Amino acid sequence: MTHNHLASLSNDFLEHLEIDLNRSQKTIENYNHYLERFLNFSKITQAKDINLDLIKKYRLYLNRLEDNKGAKLKKITQNYHIIALRNFLKYLAKQDIVTLSAEKIEVGKNPQQEMIFLNFDEIERILNEVNKSTLQSLRDRAILELLFSAGLRVSELSSLNIEQINLKTQEFSIIGKGSKMRVVFISDSAKTALEKYLYKRVDIDPALFIRTNKIGFKKEDDLRLTARSIQRIVKFYAKRAGIIKDVHPHTFRHSFATDLLANGADIRSVQAMLGHSSITTTQIYTHVTNQQLRDIHKKFHRKKFSN
Repeated sequence: MTHNHLASLSNDFLEHLEIDLNRSQKTIENYNHYLERFLNFSKITQAKDINLDLIKKYRLYLNRLEDNKGAKLKKITQNYHIIALRNFLKYLAKQDIVTLSAEKIEVGKNPQQEMIFLNFDEIERILNEVNKSTLQSLRDRAILELLFSAGLRVSELSSLNIEQINLKTQEFSIIGKGSKMRVVFISDSAKTALEKYLYKRVDIDPALFIRTNKIGFKKEDDLRLTARSIQRIVKFYAKRAGIIKDVHPHTFRHSFATDLLANGADIRSVQAMLGHSSITTTQIYTHVTNQQLRDIHKKFHRKKFSN
């Protein structure tokens, strides 16, 4: 056996992710990147050569790895590498290939990250910055309104086609992470913004959100806005509104969830609207709303007796 045999098994695993588990292309690209890094580091020739001592050395390598700017890998990124390796080992075990048991590799605990979200006033400030009647301005307003109305991931927003949107019922279906379908809803203000934007459109491109500046592009080029372009749009208006927080499209998704919970929505409904597989993922938003409740309690409880 050669090193290429293990690389071949890795390719088989990636095909398994695509065909049997129906993982997204982005997920497969990430797994390929993580496994290639492990194979290049280990230089082993057989699956049975994977052992705990090698894993320990690999984790030290990841922890000390720096990019060309001297920045180290974040703990969460290091964990993604280990999770990919564990899943690869589980796959090998199912193929009756002798290797290290995946259960022997522990995944490190991710550091608790601060949840960044916008309150309603901040959302309004950003929306008020988009006030022109040009196609670009109407498009940008529709993007921001829909992000907050539906709690979409930026990849979901970018992939939307016009035919998916039902403005009459103010709802539509979206296929999210893990190819799971869910129904999301369009608020009245998002509906108005979408109507104005679509009325202004004169092209026949199927994408809901398109580039308005066609300079440098051919007639037959895809007009669909990329996720990166949407991110730039969001950051531009947040900065113009004077928001000092680091605002991304996902910040609107966080804001969508916290807004629902703070106003009395039950967590199971929010889980369904966000498309979370596990309620545990949704529960991170309760920490934010619990803090809001704690602040209210501190501000108002027993004030009459303390005066």
